[in-house]
Amino acid sequence: QVQLVESGGGLVQAGGSLRLSCVVSGRSFSGKAMGWFRQAPGKEREFVSAITWSGGTYYTDSVKGRFTISRDNAKNTVYLQMNSLKPEDTAVYYCAGAPSSTCSAYGCDAEASYTYWGQGTQVTVSS
Repeated sequence: QVQLVESGGGLVQAGGSLRLSCVVSGRSFSGKAMGWFRQAPGKEREFVSAITWSGGTYYTDSVKGRFTISRDNAKNTVYLQMNSLKPEDTAVYYCAGAPSSTCSAYGCDAEASYTYWGQGTQVTVSS
């Protein structure tokens, strides 16, 4: 059974940093694109960032220059380094796994491109 387990969330002051981790088990991590999404209270889940197997990266405009996605294929882990955090970054952050090395025709920012999801980790940024 495929499992994606996120960790690293927490409470941080505005301007601070957090690093989220997502460990994939139960399937081959190799050759698969991975993504991060988030859902704030009362809002729809939205795309944050994605990384393809070859290392191509994608970011939503609101996090460009502040967040960095990376992956360690030997550890079956994808990371999201979040710097200069803002109160509007407060959300539950979800890790997602695609069934292929690249995102589907839907694009890396579409939930439809991902088959596997983690349970989420809470990030709260205080002002």
